[in-house]
Amino acid sequence: MFDKLMVWLAKHPRVLPERVVRGLFLAAADGAWLIRAKSVRQLERNLSHVLAWEKQNSDESSAHTVSHKELRALSRKGMRSYFTYFSEAMSVGARSEEELRARIRGAGEGLLAIQKQTDEHGANGSAPIAMGHQGNWDYDGFWAQFEVAPVTTVAERLANEAMLRTFVNIREELGMTIFLTGTPHLTEQLEDVLREPHTIVPLLADRDLSRHGEFVHAFGSMIRVARGPATIAFDTGLPLFVVNTYREKLSREQHRKAKTPYGYVCEISGPIDVEQYRSLPREEAIHEISQRWVDIWARGIAAHPQDWHMLQPIFAEDLDLTRLKDVPPEVKAQLQQFM
Repeated sequence: MFDKLMVWLAKHPRVLPERVVRGLFLAAADGAWLIRAKSVRQLERNLSHVLAWEKQNSDESSAHTVSHKELRALSRKGMRSYFTYFSEAMSVGARSEEELRARIRGAGEGLLAIQKQTDEHGANGSAPIAMGHQGNWDYDGFWAQFEVAPVTTVAERLANEAMLRTFVNIREELGMTIFLTGTPHLTEQLEDVLREPHTIVPLLADRDLSRHGEFVHAFGSMIRVARGPATIAFDTGLPLFVVNTYREKLSREQHRKAKTPYGYVCEISGPIDVEQYRSLPREEAIHEISQRWVDIWARGIAAHPQDWHMLQPIFAEDLDLTRLKDVPPEVKAQLQQFM
């Protein structure tokens, strides 16, 4: 039912004012949070790792225990952030270019570096990017075509064909070129794209439970991330950048242009020079590069956990090891310590 509503809203983005659409989605978020739906409970388990890790690595002298109260408060913010993303995605067809550009800005130590790397006039090259399900990644892609380079990315092939087509249409409308997961020789096609000047390939990579995922350490546990960012960076020799996206309150002038009180920051970190891993065997190099970008990304998640939209099992403690395939014995031994 909810999927049908989203498809209908995306096809008729001007029927309802954006504030009404946002209000409907926020009400749904609060309802799910109040009854502690299964997805909310999983979100809280994921966030508990982040909070405990952040406390352990801070200068606080207090215990590293995460209280139920602070976890519930954070999960409510997280659900509202997540559903806000959907309200924005479904109504993007009613937004002008000025409104969208006012809703997101770039920042971070890697911003100038990636702009130089992909400079259109210098035709220096292209750049792969690792990122997670955080903030509004559709806005990231829209912003990037003006401030960095055109975007080619991958969308998950959903079982619901109507929802899949809806999200693909939204991203294409925002100027992105979209491949689907499961496309034959997908990695090779992305690498071919990156061998052309002036383009970027950002990949949502913070969750991959397929047999091809890479196990890395994160937030005092282990998660399985997509190998794509590390693989295409290593194979092409291009530096790998990392993106975190989070919400911010807009200034009065930006609020006027954006027609909404909140926008997003696309924070770019890196680059990670993959050439330093060239002496390693390929599989070991891909693992080390994956761990490196996850270390950078995790700091961004810890700084803005409310905008991490991870409502599925991701940490070793929540995974059924008997159902995971192609896990090396040494990795299984590491995973066992978290059970």
